[in-house]
Amino acid sequence: MPISTLSSKGQLVISKEVRDALGIKPKQKLLLKMVKGHIVIEPLPEGPVEYFCGIFKEGTSLTRALLRERNEDKRREEKILLNSFPLLAYLCQEDG
Repeated sequence: MPISTLSSKGQLVISKEVRDALGIKPKQKLLLKMVKGHIVIEPLPEGPVEYFCGIFKEGTSLTRALLRERNEDKRREEKILLNSFPLLAYLCQEDG
């Protein structure tokens, strides 16, 4: 298992063995994610925009799901507001 040392400039050298195994090229961008107190490093594709273009064409609509979730949040917030202010709830009933 290769070991790397962080330089005083915050630079990390990834061993040739690991770079070759992951297909990492010089100057290639890497994604660093923190997962449960660890760093996960993933190579990004060379053309990330082109790579990810159209990735969500199939399946459910993310926009629809977000709008549905926001509407649920809005109803929940209105319920909390009306329960917190009985006079407001009474006035809203008269308008409805």
